[in-house]
Amino acid sequence: MALACPGYGCQGDICQFRWSAASDHGQASRGSALNMRATDGLTVCVTALLLARFCTAGQHTLSVPTTIKEDPYTIGKGPQQEGFCIDLLSTLAKKLDFKYNLHLVKDGRYGIMQESGNWNGMIGEVMRGEADLALAPLTITAMRERVVDMTTPFMQTGISFILRKDVVSDDSSYFGFLCPFSVETWAGIVAAYLVTALSMCVVTRLSPCEWAQPQAEDNSFTLLHSLWYAAAAFTLQGAGPHPKAVSGRVISAIWWFFTVVVLANYFANLTSMMRSDTKNIALETFEDLAKQDVIEYGSIGGSSTFNFFKYSDIPVYRKIYEHMERKKSYVKTMDEGIRRVQEGTYAFIGESVSLDLTEARHCNLTRSQEVIGMRGYGIAAPLGSPMVKNLSIAILELSESGRLNYLRNKWWASNCVEEGATGAPLKAHSLKGVFLLLGLGLGLGLLLALFELASKSHSSAKEQKKSCCTVMSNELGQRLGNRSKEKTAETPEKSKV
Repeated sequence: MALACPGYGCQGDICQFRWSAASDHGQASRGSALNMRATDGLTVCVTALLLARFCTAGQHTLSVPTTIKEDPYTIGKGPQQEGFCIDLLSTLAKKLDFKYNLHLVKDGRYGIMQESGNWNGMIGEVMRGEADLALAPLTITAMRERVVDMTTPFMQTGISFILRKDVVSDDSSYFGFLCPFSVETWAGIVAAYLVTALSMCVVTRLSPCEWAQPQAEDNSFTLLHSLWYAAAAFTLQGAGPHPKAVSGRVISAIWWFFTVVVLANYFANLTSMMRSDTKNIALETFEDLAKQDVIEYGSIGGSSTFNFFKYSDIPVYRKIYEHMERKKSYVKTMDEGIRRVQEGTYAFIGESVSLDLTEARHCNLTRSQEVIGMRGYGIAAPLGSPMVKNLSIAILELSESGRLNYLRNKWWASNCVEEGATGAPLKAHSLKGVFLLLGLGLGLGLLLALFELASKSHSSAKEQKKSCCTVMSNELGQRLGNRSKEKTAETPEKSKV
């Protein structure tokens, strides 16, 4: 007999077997040898027939269970089913040229070994020959590999936990009000404040419109008053006296504009951070989960996740398993676990990939950033199945071509992108325009003050018949520092009189 193997890459007559039960010379004296040869030939024939069932899969229809309906792997009713696993199965069928009859696993279980030693769920169906493949978010474990063959993982995952966002820590920083701006931005604002106050002090001293008679009167805009004036303007309070000269008013106006823009950005960013859905959850790691007893937690009983903690030698993970057993806090299905999370203080432990989808669909939930026990999802087939090799190659090709990533993005699309957006501290370069405008305003104010002083010096020079430079130099000396010496010199003269 000869068995061809089209559709699954069997080369030539790899499954071909030829057997002759007669000897070349018709000698019946070698009966024992013939019987042995017949037995060996029968064994090979049976093996060839079993292989032929799968080698000719392109010409037959496979029975493929999926799993219980779990979004987004398999959703829908009856034949109108869709999801990640359905798309993957359809892609593999086209790539490897086989047909399939899709049905859900009868007992709605992935597959665990029972006390009797028998397996239930999808693994049990594959072992009993009720299904040729099991395609679902089926975790590859050593125990399952002993009873079925599993393909290369089509998706990587791990173990994490999910809980409600309103279960938050109360350890917020005392200086959280500074978070809307970065350190560089705050440093820039402080520097702008000091430079503005110093500029106001200098301009009010230089401008004759602000300080007409430096010999006879005091300047109201001292350095301390300038600092106070700028601080009051920054808090939108205002403090008098206000500058009278154009140069001083230009600096005041540009400082007011600067403060309005900065405060608007500050309050907008502060509001965004306070209303942000992304908060620091009280439980960030499994160690935090194990140390507390306020929030209940559990996984699907008997699942690979449950067994991970059950057979772990790490004290923290072992403590989590003992807690689940003692409190009986595990659940039967993932839907039940998510429902308990929605209802109150409960953390559901499960596959990180599935929890990512749950977080995307339920905007009030958040997944812990810690992921442990990395593993993969694979397709299960009977032991010794030649389909596993071809399916693994096809999965690798889909991964290398980006098809698997496309399917992941298609079915894991989040509905909470805008709601979960967080406000980041505002960087200094985001306000570079208003800082530049402030600098130009300060420079303009100083130029106007010098122009006012030069104009007055020019008029005084004509009256006194002195050079403009001499008069202006004297004015600068009186306004910027020599006035105290003159007052000291005038005091003894007055005492003599």
